[in-house]
Amino acid sequence: MKKIERTQTGLRIEKRLLKVLKGLAEHLDISVAELVEGMALHAFEGKAPFGDATLKKIEQLKAVYDLDLTAADSHALSEQDNQK
Repeated sequence: MKKIERTQTGLRIEKRLLKVLKGLAEHLDISVAELVEGMALHAFEGKAPFGDATLKKIEQLKAVYDLDLTAADSHALSEQDNQK
């Protein structure tokens, strides 16, 4: 195990995406932070972070939480104005 130093951060993320990440982290028995760290480290090396079984679980969670966003949407998102 490598020793690391973690820092607390405030991260704004799409609501349904966070629900899928939380569900996946629970399924994998890890924290959301560990899940995001693993995804980032894999992405930095151009590697896929998930195998077929995990991808199937992600698809199930996306259906449960009505997450219809794709990678193509990643640079085309804008927040709703929540003022009423």
